[in-house]
Amino acid sequence: MFRILFLGDIVGEPGRRAVISNLAAIRAEEEIDFVVANGENAAGGRGITPKIAIDLLRAGIAVITTGDHAWDQFEIAEFMAMEPRLLRPLNYPEGTPGGGSIVLETAKGPVAVINAQGRSFMQPPLENPFLALRDEVARLRAEEGAAIVFVDFHAEATSEKVALGWALDGTVSAVVGTHTHVQTADERILPGGTAFLCDAGMCGPIDSVIGRETTPSVERFVTSTPRRMPVARGPVGLRGAIVDVDESSGKALAIRRFARDFEA
Repeated sequence: MFRILFLGDIVGEPGRRAVISNLAAIRAEEEIDFVVANGENAAGGRGITPKIAIDLLRAGIAVITTGDHAWDQFEIAEFMAMEPRLLRPLNYPEGTPGGGSIVLETAKGPVAVINAQGRSFMQPPLENPFLALRDEVARLRAEEGAAIVFVDFHAEATSEKVALGWALDGTVSAVVGTHTHVQTADERILPGGTAFLCDAGMCGPIDSVIGRETTPSVERFVTSTPRRMPVARGPVGLRGAIVDVDESSGKALAIRRFARDFEA
């Protein structure tokens, strides 16, 4: 059995501090073999910097995924081109810096991670993720020999996420969604053996509006005008999923939501 911990969108300094400070203890307690985390909001709530990526990797995260905020920090493009463990969505056009998938060797065999972005209500518009993922999964299995394949699908629409889970059922170990910052309660193993969760949630301030201060967030909705919305402070919740996979077949054995709260 191979156990993967996936952490949802890390939001700002509070989120990354909580992850870095507590990850070693969580890994030991939960007997985690491999950690994946979405880091696209780790720098002040928008994007990720090379330093932050290095800090997260050093803390024990094996692969960092991103999404529509992947390029918000200008300097990340050059770094992403050099660091294969920091992924951008697979379905960007050919020639985009970085890669959308990676295979890493572990003590229990190779593990593949794929990052893709949805198209419904998302910017920028990218290539069809269903087709891109279908082809990449086939390539990873044929050329890389990866039985365990984990997919972070960064998308807005729940329908698109659920549809992708069914589209990939039986071909990947897990499909877990990110982007909304709100953990869903629909975890299950699909008939073909793929674990699914519509959204992992976020690693960020609990008393917030998806990681931002509550007052300007509310005012924005009330007035329909822009507001500065800093990352909130206070207690932090780490949200995600733990997936157990049969290391030989790549089929999921179990999935459960992960939720821990920590004082600031």
